Amino acid sequence: MPVRYYKYDKPFVLENGERLPELQIAYHTYGKFKGNNAIWVCHALTANSDVADWWPRTVEQGRFLDPRRYYVVCANVIGSHYGSTGPLSLNPATGKPYYGSFPFITVRDMVNAHLLLADHLGVGSVRAVIGSSIGGFQALEMALARPGFAERLALIATAARSQPWTIAFNESQRMAIEADGTFGAEDGEAGKRGMRVSRSVGLLSYRGSSAYNATQQENDNLYKVAGFRATTYQQYQGDKLCRRFDAYSYYRLTQAFDSHNVGRYRGGVESALSTIRCPAMIVGISSDMLFPVSEQVFLYRHIPNSRLRLIDSPFGHDGFLVEYDKLNAILKPFVNGSI
Repeated sequence: MPVRYYKYDKPFVLENGERLPELQIAYHTYGKFKGNNAIWVCHALTANSDVADWWPRTVEQGRFLDPRRYYVVCANVIGSHYGSTGPLSLNPATGKPYYGSFPFITVRDMVNAHLLLADHLGVGSVRAVIGSSIGGFQALEMALARPGFAERLALIATAARSQPWTIAFNESQRMAIEADGTFGAEDGEAGKRGMRVSRSVGLLSYRGSSAYNATQQENDNLYKVAGFRATTYQQYQGDKLCRRFDAYSYYRLTQAFDSHNVGRYRGGVESALSTIRCPAMIVGISSDMLFPVSEQVFLYRHIPNSRLRLIDSPFGHDGFLVEYDKLNAILKPFVNGSI
């Protein structure tokens, strides 16, 4: 499906009081809107609005994002590289890209932008809001910002707020970008050597030891002393992100990640979660070191009408991308309303 764009030609006020003079949101839709069959998908950190591209075996007939049954919407977050207003967008005040001057944004800002898109599309409520990782942050904020918008809420490998553990990983990644002497230049390629290192740091938290030890073993040569698979894998993943993303967007998005706290200005985390009235399905990944299962247990205990399921997987946080069959077995009946 081709990407589409929504242009909001009024100033968009951010949570910190700064303004974007205009806003563009890139989004994809799948299926036909019938008034009451929409599902809103919130994507993770460096993904885009094309769910069928980054979430294997989900946007298919018979799956939980069945486009013959549902109208599936996914919007690219502001601050990203994939078409929504971000650091490489032109600043109308200067006629040049924002680069490092792009303002600080929060998860709440992302959600407020997406609710503008929902209004534009005529989507007053959705069958479900589904999000994993920082997408889960957005899903929570969407349910809280507009009560009644989500009839159901699916939260996968996520948390009610960013903890010091995840913030520390993000800061280490930003430090790697800052160590690149080109970062700060008015150039879309600036900071990419640093981002290459940054991504390799982040990947450790996404996969964890169980996944690395299962997929990067040196079983073919017991005498190897250099050139290990794990080293080339880290290099490959760093290079791969550099080919498709920019360092300014990555820097701002990790800061937005850190900003997540559903209790901000809502009387605290537990108070905020207690106001969610729609049924919620909370899914944890057994080996997730970025968002340990204890984070999902906390959500389960404080969201009134919630259920908790655990996926046993060696793939860490990235298990939500890899274990699509197990996830479908949980989410398909939940979205369909049969559980």
